[in-house]
Amino acid sequence: MTLNSHLVELERRHQALEKQIEDAVNHPASDDLTIAAMKKRKLQLKDEISRLSSERMH
Repeated sequence: MTLNSHLVELERRHQALEKQIEDAVNHPASDDLTIAAMKKRKLQLKDEISRLSSERMH
């Protein structure tokens, strides 16, 4: 897998997770711990995307 295709896949996962979080927040029976875990994973993805993007620039 090339760096660019890996970045595209990470961005796709980030967007999908964002949608899942939005849906969970808007659902009255959502679990706060589940939402927190999804937000943590989304942040990890964002950090990895940023790290790989900066590596690509060098």
